Amino acid sequence: MLSRLGALLQEAVGAREPSIDLLQAFVEHWKGITHYYIESTDENTPAKKTDIPWRLKQMLDILVYEEQQQVAVGEAGPCLEYLLQHKILETLCTLGKAEFPPGMRQQVFQFFSKVLAQVQHPLLHYLSVHRPVQKLLRLGGTAPGSVTEKEEVQLTTVLCSKIQQDPELLAYILEGKKIVGRKKACGEPTALPKDTASHRDKDCSHDGAPARPQLDGEPCGAQALNSHMPAETEQLDGGTAESNLITSLLGLCQSKSRVALKAQENLLLLVSVASPAAATYLVQSSPCCPAIVQHLCQLYRSMPVFLDPADIAALEGISWRLPSAPSDEASFPGKEALAAFLGWFDYCDHLITEAHTVVADALAKAVAEKFFVETLQPQLLHVSEQSILTSTALLTAMLRQLHSPALLREAAAFLLGTDRQPEAPRDNPHALYAHLIGHCDHLSDEISIATLRLFEELLQKPHEGIIRSLVLRNLEGRPYVAWGSPEPESYEDTLDLEEDPYFTDSFLDSGFQPRAKPRLVPATSYDGKTAVTEIVNSFLCLVPEEAKTSAFLEETGYDTYVHDAYGLFQECSSRVASWGWPLTPTPLDPHEPERPFFEGHFLRVLFDRMSRILDQPYSLNLQVTSVLSRLALFPHPHIHEYLLDPYISLAPGCRSLFSVLVRVIGDLMQRIQRVPQFPGKLLLVRKQLTGQAPGEQLDHQTLLQGVVVLEEFCKELAAIAFVKFPPHDPRQNLSPAPEGQV
Repeated sequence: MLSRLGALLQEAVGAREPSIDLLQAFVEHWKGITHYYIESTDENTPAKKTDIPWRLKQMLDILVYEEQQQVAVGEAGPCLEYLLQHKILETLCTLGKAEFPPGMRQQVFQFFSKVLAQVQHPLLHYLSVHRPVQKLLRLGGTAPGSVTEKEEVQLTTVLCSKIQQDPELLAYILEGKKIVGRKKACGEPTALPKDTASHRDKDCSHDGAPARPQLDGEPCGAQALNSHMPAETEQLDGGTAESNLITSLLGLCQSKSRVALKAQENLLLLVSVASPAAATYLVQSSPCCPAIVQHLCQLYRSMPVFLDPADIAALEGISWRLPSAPSDEASFPGKEALAAFLGWFDYCDHLITEAHTVVADALAKAVAEKFFVETLQPQLLHVSEQSILTSTALLTAMLRQLHSPALLREAAAFLLGTDRQPEAPRDNPHALYAHLIGHCDHLSDEISIATLRLFEELLQKPHEGIIRSLVLRNLEGRPYVAWGSPEPESYEDTLDLEEDPYFTDSFLDSGFQPRAKPRLVPATSYDGKTAVTEIVNSFLCLVPEEAKTSAFLEETGYDTYVHDAYGLFQECSSRVASWGWPLTPTPLDPHEPERPFFEGHFLRVLFDRMSRILDQPYSLNLQVTSVLSRLALFPHPHIHEYLLDPYISLAPGCRSLFSVLVRVIGDLMQRIQRVPQFPGKLLLVRKQLTGQAPGEQLDHQTLLQGVVVLEEFCKELAAIAFVKFPPHDPRQNLSPAPEGQV
């Protein structure tokens, strides 16, 4: 019995010896660090060549080992108690600020990161931990290329990971002195382990500020230590809105090394916290959104005032993960600044996509207010043509890489306004929208082309409000359809020019008001199933034979357009599938008051440009027809009817895309007679445009190039009509027709 009792006593003593030895070793290593400052006289020896890194490593290992040996989970061991009670992290932060010995700041950053990452006990709730963490973040380099940026980003990585696991930590990390006065027990959480009560009150003085660090019973040691470092002031405790984890991350994002990418990933992790309370705190009580947008505005202002739109388009595909353009691309002034701006805008878009809804909405609104309205809009409204060109091309590039729904919604409201009522010819639309419409018909062809590209990019965005604002709101109720006249069987040899519904828009120009017709029944029974062969043939036969040249060249046939249109239509259909559009046009209501039809400012400027296709530069004609093709692809029955069905009977004073084309053909037939050797010259111009003939200047070259664009555009519209409603199955099967079939 005595033998067994002795063995048990021996085991009990052995079980307590390690904890006693660990604490003693931990204290000895800490005293060894403080003694260095008392005894050392060489201020030039780097920290790496002293025993400080080794002692910090031993202290870390002891803390980790002690925690692994703890029987009660969640309790702080003696060594951790000592670390917290004696404010070792506070003292280390002060040593790092003094940067003595040289390189000490890096050692402190590394120790903080490893302690927070490897010690599983929750530490950041303690005032004696999160307070020095806040101070250490402010000690980081304020300029890119700081010597401690690698260590800084390691610390931010640990902090963001901890916040992701426990969003309540966000307030402790972002706030400093402000939070102390509002919380009991000097900022400590109410639910803490009981064994921390002994040091919790000691962490705070009566006014809530931490007591000055002392070195374990050695007053002379404290004096010697303090002689090597600047005086501690309350400046570190105040101004949390100007310097904290957010601003530290944004500073690291500007690094020229891979540190920037890691910092961006950390910031992305921070804004994607799942807690609504933390997200609200991040928006309302931190400089997160304003600081991110401020950096975007700074990058925009750092670019050259004038940039070539071609150079901007050449930098497509800039990603925040790889903002620099490939080195083999031709360089141009401002290329690096442009790549940095587009890369950060892509990062903002990605942040808004991945962030919590509260943060995403706030950040999107901040981008709209501070960047779109205050920074970009003055450039778009500028009287300088070069300023308009550069800002429009930049906006187009931004739209091309914009994917977040919240930011897209703000961009659409910025460009088009929020009014969704049908437009009137003399109304006052949204200011910027009115300017952009005017730019589409600008005296400068370059500005017109750049603005039309902007609208084409806008039409490819998955936001229903865009197409509704530009087109659909004016087609609601189908006021473009005439009432009271019988549906025509054939348009050939049955109507004079003045009676042709394609030319009813001429009545308003001449001052002649057509006789009002009784509103009884619609003039057409169009239900979305008009024979597609009739539509296709109408467009294919619109251009007269003497003005066609594609038959003389290869790979310019209608079948090629069918193949291309099929892919574009499938893409457009998938984009709008969730918008719940009807399959057939809205039935006309005979009891609804008749309202005059206006196609809207956007379609009006496109139709006006289209009517001048024979007098405009080739590149401008290509852009106008490209935008109209994008519009025609939308699978809305009203768009299909108004833009692609030649057989609708137009209301008086209305014009459609087909009626505009018919007028152009009429003008063309008159002008052909005045061009000698027209067929030969037209074929030569087509070969020049395809690179099969030298590009020598010809008489009437603009006219000839316009004819080529006109022929190809009619084939493109025919192909779009075919893929939208194939003849063999007008609703379901969307496969293209066999080669050569019309």
